[in-house]
Amino acid sequence: MGTANKICSLGRRIYRFAASVSGVIALFIILWGCTANDFNAGAIAWKTYSNSRYGFEFPYPSNWTSLAAPANDDGMAFISSQDNSVEIRGWASQQLPNDQESVKKIKSNFKTAQGVSGVMVVEVDQRVSSMTLTLTQSQVKYCLQGRSKSQKFQDYYRLFYYIAQQYRISKS
Repeated sequence: MGTANKICSLGRRIYRFAASVSGVIALFIILWGCTANDFNAGAIAWKTYSNSRYGFEFPYPSNWTSLAAPANDDGMAFISSQDNSVEIRGWASQQLPNDQESVKKIKSNFKTAQGVSGVMVVEVDQRVSSMTLTLTQSQVKYCLQGRSKSQKFQDYYRLFYYIAQQYRISKS
């Protein structure tokens, strides 16, 4: 009996070790996958969209095309020159009192290079995936969204994230 218990105990320890090593290897592969396609912002020619009504701006690749501006001048959308299903959209709106209460319930999980805290939400769907940043300051809700077909989202994730980091609010 004693020998069988030792063998079982040794077997469990080997299994736990193998499981922990494979977990570390899986984590390493996931992290390596995140850095394998390093995003190089310096390799892209940039333009800056500035919104004078709400006082915000964000960079976008210079070869992207702007869509028709909305009549209320609340923002702008740009589509990729290589794939018109890939877009970046930035807009702002006055916050209603009810909106303020719901936004306060969501914890901030993102900070722009300017130091403004906000909420970043990534939604992955079978067809379309998006990354949406929402910032709230002085009764104004600022939004930036990058979206693409889901199978291409991983190719654009770092671009969208970089643009979100560079988003700036000039009015306070």
